[in-house]
Amino acid sequence: MVSDSNMRSLGGIAAIVGVGHTDWPDDYRRVRAGERPRDAVGYGVSAFVDALDDAGLSKNQIDGLIVGPTTSYERVGEVLGLDVRWGGSADAMQGILQACMAIYSGMATTVALVYGNNQRSAAVSYGGADAAYGSEYLSYVYHAPWALTSQGALYAMTMRRYMHETGFTERDLAEVAVAQRLAASLNPHAIMRKPISVDDYMASPYICEPLHLLDYCLVNDGGVALIITDACRAKRLKSKAVSINAFGRYDLNVGATSLQPRLSEFYRPAQKRAGEQMFNMAGVSPADVSSLQIYDSFSCHVPLALEGYGYCEVGGAARFIREEGISLAGHLPINTSGGHLSESYMQGWNHQIEAVRQLRGTCGDRQVKDCRFVHYSSDVAGKAVSILYGH
Repeated sequence: MVSDSNMRSLGGIAAIVGVGHTDWPDDYRRVRAGERPRDAVGYGVSAFVDALDDAGLSKNQIDGLIVGPTTSYERVGEVLGLDVRWGGSADAMQGILQACMAIYSGMATTVALVYGNNQRSAAVSYGGADAAYGSEYLSYVYHAPWALTSQGALYAMTMRRYMHETGFTERDLAEVAVAQRLAASLNPHAIMRKPISVDDYMASPYICEPLHLLDYCLVNDGGVALIITDACRAKRLKSKAVSINAFGRYDLNVGATSLQPRLSEFYRPAQKRAGEQMFNMAGVSPADVSSLQIYDSFSCHVPLALEGYGYCEVGGAARFIREEGISLAGHLPINTSGGHLSESYMQGWNHQIEAVRQLRGTCGDRQVKDCRFVHYSSDVAGKAVSILYGH
């Protein structure tokens, strides 16, 4: 069993000191206009340059490198001219955890996380026989006889079961898309900024019932980079550091290639355990969280996470969304940049930038008042990861 004291020793040992990203609206416009796009590495390199500048560092001060799984670790290091002593490839959530562990162990002192993706211009498929990363990796092959060949189809079935169990409705789900689009309307970095209403949502077509078009994330090109260093060094840099206060992870692997973990308890056990690890490490509770950022490839991640992490009782997400509120004016502002639904689909990377900006107090009209802690949640494929950011 993992020792709680060992885990607590990782809390607050590292901080994000630099963030950077490409111009997502312009990336989107260029692809739609048929202009020559960058490749995935090019998007990442552009974001890295901005993140270095934000941190006030030079690239020879970087001794660790983690790249997103959409690019080659060797190729990105080569293009950036980085000969680091530690590195590898990971998604945003695992990358942050790995960077903290590398810094704690002395394997690195300052780690660059670089992500670039040309998924829209390259016409990457997220369903069907040619799904990204291979159908077996995402378990599509097991569901193909029932035509469930995309994540959208799998989450549609999850949401149908959840609605049956709890009484949650499509209009309740609409509130998620509406709140996130409202936030995006105040975000100059968001792609989709035109506000929508519940009626707009209900009038949008089904993609896979009960999920509408506005429940689905954007698919677009772009890049993101983060610079993480140890807490002591972070205090000496020009940028306002944001502490990685705590984190947790718990995986549901039994039945992972079937729908069982999604349909029986909606990943709540994994979220509960990951949340307990994180909150115990930081010595805080859900009541202390100022803003919640949720990986939202589909809108239905939001109500499931609210219940899984204890922000409301099981079956109480609809009431929480209606009465407590998840918009910027609500009790718990969620995905305050617009998230994947309206800002940009950067596979969880852009949520980290929003957490940093909220805690720096640089979000302008969408700034959460007195922001002290920001919780990031991801439950992709039943692997629940939680990160708590703070000052």
